[in-house]
Amino acid sequence: MRVGVLDIGSNTGHLLVVDAHGGAAPLPASSFKQALRFAEHLDDRGAVTQVGIDALTDFVSQSVRVAEDRGCEEMLGFATSAVRDAVNSEAVLAHVQEQTGVELAVLSGSDEARLTFLAVRRWFGWSAGRLAVFDIGGGSLEIAGGADEAPDVAWSMPIGAARLARSFSTAGTPTDDDVRRIRHEIRVEIARDAGRLLRAGAPDRAVATSKTFRSIARICGAAPSAAGALVPRVLDGAVLRERLPALLTMTVEELAALPGVSPSRAHQVVPGALVAEACLDIFDLASLEICPWALREGVILERLDQLSVLG
Repeated sequence: MRVGVLDIGSNTGHLLVVDAHGGAAPLPASSFKQALRFAEHLDDRGAVTQVGIDALTDFVSQSVRVAEDRGCEEMLGFATSAVRDAVNSEAVLAHVQEQTGVELAVLSGSDEARLTFLAVRRWFGWSAGRLAVFDIGGGSLEIAGGADEAPDVAWSMPIGAARLARSFSTAGTPTDDDVRRIRHEIRVEIARDAGRLLRAGAPDRAVATSKTFRSIARICGAAPSAAGALVPRVLDGAVLRERLPALLTMTVEELAALPGVSPSRAHQVVPGALVAEACLDIFDLASLEICPWALREGVILERLDQLSVLG
């Protein structure tokens, strides 16, 4: 069957059209995305502004037309932390449904972590042993760990790259005070519940997913996306620590010129790198393997599992 997965993230709206059936890897057939920067369309109260609501509604409307044109049998729509945390999230979702007919499910942080973990498990398989999975989004960081398809532990923290970028000084590159303050904030947040993962001992495989980790890994020498999804990629902690001081001094324009960095996300590179560094340090990891599958694939895989049971 052909399925459209509509992912409303903190940075980007993304419709991924896949050909999928039970027992096979979901095969991407088409992709339509737009840089919504949804997490930045919040007012002082934490409510989505009218500009943000209009942009979201327009993107969902366009996605419906793309899904219809591509012959999608079903569309799975979901939203993550930027919508979840907005004080007017219910009104936003109701407006989108009224205008487009699409009901967006709001995933909890633990569900994001759980579904991402499922995708990573299916990608690497049972031979990977016990997994630790890290996912930096625009609004939040998800961590999960376990030896099965469902993680033993899964949780979310409000330290996504876009959220942290908004707290930087507006005077160009971050100041030393910015870096020290945010670095401490990140590490306190992660360390608070780190024992949930650490109590089980060192994982057999430590894995990172999603765009922020992929970009940082590319900056640190990982293969470009053009090399294909099956090429192994690793974020080496030693290389990240070596390159971080230079990243801290770069302008947004200089960051945007780095390999693997899109202009719309350049301002998130530094906070994302600080989160990645903290994950490596706090969990005593030398490196993180990069998995090309993440939340969207987890949503698809869970839906296929449900259809298999129903069938």
